[in-house]
Amino acid sequence: MPVVVVPVGRDDEALDACLAALDVSTPPGTPVWLADDAQAGPRGYAIIERWIARTTLRADYTRRQRSVGEVAHLDEVLAACGDADVAVIAPDAVPAPGWLRRLVAALASDGSIATATPWSNAGEAAAWPRIGEIDPIPSDLDRIARAAAGMPALHPELPAAVTHAVLVRGTARKRAGGLDASSYGSWYAALTDLSLRLAGLGWRNVLCDTAYVARHGEGLPFDGDMDALAARWPDWHPRLANYLMLDPLRASRVQLSALLESLGEPEAQRDLFV
Repeated sequence: MPVVVVPVGRDDEALDACLAALDVSTPPGTPVWLADDAQAGPRGYAIIERWIARTTLRADYTRRQRSVGEVAHLDEVLAACGDADVAVIAPDAVPAPGWLRRLVAALASDGSIATATPWSNAGEAAAWPRIGEIDPIPSDLDRIARAAAGMPALHPELPAAVTHAVLVRGTARKRAGGLDASSYGSWYAALTDLSLRLAGLGWRNVLCDTAYVARHGEGLPFDGDMDALAARWPDWHPRLANYLMLDPLRASRVQLSALLESLGEPEAQRDLFV
């Protein structure tokens, strides 16, 4: 299993829900790094401390004394992981069962894949059931995960990876030079930039069409990030707009919806499904 990195945020309730979902949707013993850029308050720290004491995952928690910024902190964390593949999941995300195994399978299926992003209710180009829209977190994540498991693993191209959850191939990230903390303030913009640099080196940024991770909302750029992206990648905004307008994954969205409709009751052996 890769390392799962959770950049700890300030929303205590969302973090609590994220950690609870990780426990039941991720194989026991998976290494999980809760990386805190001086964001969590006393209640958040108590949630983390309690979770680490009881989780079956191999969890570690680090906290900086002073914040260095979202991108700089994540770049330090990713660099510390070396060549290891790393799954970065938003602290307000709610992963569905099987999410990590299927992302791992996506990377293993094709050596040219650098990033794999699952479906999400708030995933921009990877959004389901409608592209570019934010829906509420579904109440039936187990059924959605089962439906996604029945999808053909085609791993279609995305314009860039998306921040709700992404598995990044460690060797590809190192070759691309990591995150650009000097140009971008948000993980949203830095991940887009990293994706475009990876694509320029011949790697692929794909949808893992068999996995699903929900999130309370989409990632957002910081002030100046979009201008910095436009200056470095002049065709990015038109290309993304064209992708959202044409929706090349519409047939896959329809197929996933049909699979969900066809499902019966949840499976009894849920632990085997994770």
